[in-house]
Amino acid sequence: MRILLNIIWLVFGGLWLALGYFVAGILCFILIITIPFGIASFRVGVYALWPFGKTVIDKPTAGVASLIGNVIWFIIAGLWLAIGHVVTAIAMAITIIGIPLAVANIKMIPISLMPLGKDIVDAPQ
Repeated sequence: MRILLNIIWLVFGGLWLALGYFVAGILCFILIITIPFGIASFRVGVYALWPFGKTVIDKPTAGVASLIGNVIWFIIAGLWLAIGHVVTAIAMAITIIGIPLAVANIKMIPISLMPLGKDIVDAPQ
C-alpha cells in the first residue's frame, strides 16, 4: 500500500514539492553561510519525493543552534514551502483518493517550517 501511495503522491504533487526543496537547497548552497540549511533542504526534499514509510523524529542532540537556524530558515524558505504544502493539500483533498495524500501534506508542514534538529527515519512496520 505504501508503494502505491508513494507513486500517486509523486505524480500528483510530490515531484513539485521536492523541486521546491531542491531549489531552496541550491540557493542555500550559493550563499556559503547557509550550507547547513541546504543540506537540510535536500534531506527534506528526498522525504517529499517518497514520504510514505518514513517518519520524522527530533534529534536528541539538537540545541540552541538548531533553534536559531530554524528561525532563519523560516524567514528564508520555510514559510513559502509550507504554503506550497497547504495549496497542494487542498488540491489533493478534492478527491476521496487524495485525502490520505492531503493528510500527509499537512503532516509535512512542521518539518518544512523547522527542518533543523529533525531526523527522517523509516517508520515502524
